[in-house]
Amino acid sequence: MLIIRSLSIVICLALLIACQPQHSDAIKQYQHASAGAFDAAISADGQYSVVSTIEHGVAVWDNQANALKFQWYLKEDEQNLVIALAIADDNSTAVTATKTEFAVWDIQSGENLGFYSIKASHIRDIAIANQGRYVLYGRADGVAVHVDLQTGRRIEFLGHQEKINAVALSPNGRYALSGANDYAAYLWDTRSGQVVYRFNHASRVTQVALDPQGRFAFSAGSKRQASIWDLRTGAQHSQLQYIARQKIFSAVRFSNDGQWLATGSPSRELALWETQSGKRVIDYQVAARANSQPKSAVVFAVAFTNNNQLLTESSSGLSEYFNIKGMP
Repeated sequence: MLIIRSLSIVICLALLIACQPQHSDAIKQYQHASAGAFDAAISADGQYSVVSTIEHGVAVWDNQANALKFQWYLKEDEQNLVIALAIADDNSTAVTATKTEFAVWDIQSGENLGFYSIKASHIRDIAIANQGRYVLYGRADGVAVHVDLQTGRRIEFLGHQEKINAVALSPNGRYALSGANDYAAYLWDTRSGQVVYRFNHASRVTQVALDPQGRFAFSAGSKRQASIWDLRTGAQHSQLQYIARQKIFSAVRFSNDGQWLATGSPSRELALWETQSGKRVIDYQVAARANSQPKSAVVFAVAFTNNNQLLTESSSGLSEYFNIKGMP
């Protein structure tokens, strides 16, 4: 039974106290999960965060009001097993996924719009289109599945040879991007299942992202290749410039104008890059969870706000704001 707890009126003060950053470059911090988080998503404009918490199901936060809006539970009195989340680009809906199930929710009302089980393999990552019509998920058996929740139409993309690590979906649901352990990321048409572009890597592809305006795609391998691709031509637009031989990106977001890229990593790092050159403009450190050993945190999600700031959600259970330096 799906459980929804509405908290749009009551503000939980214990979770909303802004504090001075501790071991972080943030200018503001808010606690969104007191015992830490499994995963999180932030809306494109930074207004909403959806956090899979360790103790309190999935928490939906209105970041503008600093208020806990809803708590979603797939089943009462059962451990929260949500391992993947996504918010539609138009802020209409969100999708939450366990390894074998996913649910679609109305962000404004908190209402559940559908609950679905999968029979084959298990879900590795998930995305949702505007108005919650289309859902895309990548499976451990290398299959990416695009579902039209209005008509029930499903299309399975079979281009990958190994397990899928990350997926992204255009806001209108027309194009999908998937990256896998087979050293490839594919941009493909969800109407036909045909490949538009293949982006090759020298290592397993661990992260992908799409510019909502359709200008760029991003894909990153587990070693020294993180590329921004021009979707008009399929050619590499730029490559992120860093020294490390191995680098994992756990969060990626293009700015609205396409000039900037924000990334997060499992090592507390938040970075801002120029899309034209691939040059890193500045980096920051998010906070580690109090009393954690070692002192670390995974950056699950990042967004550009209208106040010229970056907003993150991390495994520490903290929402953090960072002033952007070097960006006009």
